[in-house]
Amino acid sequence: MATAVETAPKPNALTAFFQSPQGRYLALGAGMALVISIMASIWMWNQKPEYRVLVSNFSDRDGGAMIAALQTLNVPYRFAEGGGAILVPAEQVHDARLKLAAQGLPKGGNVGFELMENQKLGSSQFLEQVNFQRALEGELARSINSIGVVQAARVHLAIPKPSVFVRERQQPTASVLVNLHPGRTLDAQQVSAIVHLISSSVPELTAKNVTVVDQNGSLLSDPERQADANRLDPAQVKYVMDLQDGIVKRIESILTPMVGGGNVRAEATAEVDFSRSEQAAETFRPNSPPEAAAIRSQSTNESNSEVKPAAGLVGAASNQPGAEASGAPTEPAPGQAAATGNTQKGSTTNYEVDKTVRYVQQPMGGIKRLTVAVVVNHKRVVDAEGKVSLRALTEQEQQQITDLVKEAMGFNAERGDSLNVVNSPFAEPPREVIPEQPFWQPYATLDNAKTAAQYLLTAAVLLYLYFSVLRPMIRMLPGNKAKEEEAKRLAELKAELKAEQEAQQKLKQEAQEAQETKAEDKPGETPATATAAAPGTAAAAPPNGLRISSYQDNLQVAKQMALQEPKVVANVVKNWVNGNE
Repeated sequence: MATAVETAPKPNALTAFFQSPQGRYLALGAGMALVISIMASIWMWNQKPEYRVLVSNFSDRDGGAMIAALQTLNVPYRFAEGGGAILVPAEQVHDARLKLAAQGLPKGGNVGFELMENQKLGSSQFLEQVNFQRALEGELARSINSIGVVQAARVHLAIPKPSVFVRERQQPTASVLVNLHPGRTLDAQQVSAIVHLISSSVPELTAKNVTVVDQNGSLLSDPERQADANRLDPAQVKYVMDLQDGIVKRIESILTPMVGGGNVRAEATAEVDFSRSEQAAETFRPNSPPEAAAIRSQSTNESNSEVKPAAGLVGAASNQPGAEASGAPTEPAPGQAAATGNTQKGSTTNYEVDKTVRYVQQPMGGIKRLTVAVVVNHKRVVDAEGKVSLRALTEQEQQQITDLVKEAMGFNAERGDSLNVVNSPFAEPPREVIPEQPFWQPYATLDNAKTAAQYLLTAAVLLYLYFSVLRPMIRMLPGNKAKEEEAKRLAELKAELKAEQEAQQKLKQEAQEAQETKAEDKPGETPATATAAAPGTAAAAPPNGLRISSYQDNLQVAKQMALQEPKVVANVVKNWVNGNE
């Protein structure tokens, strides 16, 4: 009968290698390297930098250019969830922004007049007009983006095609969409500035045809309000507020040195006339005494006429010229009438009409009336004992304060200004008792809690890997294993020697007690004589079954161990010399 011989399967070369000491040491080293790398990874994860937003709301073109620039600058980056922002380490945010700005990045999602630089040859007039409109919209959007509260802006222009017919002409319009920074708003003046910026940049575009809308869909521009000149302008309201605040500051600044800080309160109300008026007047007054009349012009006329009677003989000789020149007498004949004359005088005087022509132009923003109210606290008085008390102001002190306030506000009785100064004690506000908070409360935030939990978790994992995995592996190394065995044998030898010392000491103590007991049984012998009485006899057997021979045995064991393990014995002696047990 044949018997089958069972043979154990031979291990392959890889299994045999790992079963050998070299293979075990290699596997041990690989495991240690793996554990150390895991611990280093955990530590680096715990020390990873905090990333913050570098740029957000950028176009794809700007995003690609900025990523290329960051790679060139060796700046690590990440994308936020959703891809709406680029993140970089917190300590490199400002440096990266300055370096990107030096390269002109980001350029913005709106394309400006650089679009006209890439015109293709043979493009149509319509395409050129569209590109020009796009470029104009981009430039306007960039200008609006420069306003501090505006994060991003888009401009849409509706420019109609020009027509030669007047009736078919249409005016251009514009729409502006502004995306504001969180928590920021545009006031009326800023909206008006944007409207006028757009209207001034497009030909024939009026301010009423510009619409401004924010990211919430709220209409910021009101064409009706802009067109209505009778409504109050925000600049006028601001002027009134500044005027009233200026009066209050002047009053408080002049009274504070007298009554002390916090002891005076003032309020002012100003009625301002924003109407603009012009007046022309022509006045005539009568030129009656006692006022002297002004002569404008004066003329005097005087005329004389003389009629001569007939003289000489009647005939041709008397009618000839030169008859008087001949020296002939011209006296009238007897019975003839003498010559007669007629004189006329006249004068004309024109007086100037007394007339007054007056042109009066009333400026806008004149003060119609001021109303001021001032409250002054009672005066603090410190007595000789240092006790502080309050007393009312005297009439003289109150009158001085009133006069000072009138001068500070520009009081005008003819204008109808009103001033009221009251001296009254101020009511002290209730003191708010702030509870003392624990020392840990300022640090009890969610971020600090996350950071602390992160560090604690990292420390726990590192300690667990070190004590549970890495340390046992280190002990398994050849050199460490031999040292551990030597330390173990040294500890065992120390324990045996210590036990032997304790046993010898106990034996000596028991032997001494036995001798003292024997001496008490024999009163005539002292412990010394009793000991000397039998010098050759063996000592009494110790109690509890202990034998002296155990000391000799242990001594032989110690001698043998000194021969076999001299290093261990040397370490024990060294520890004894150093005073260590």
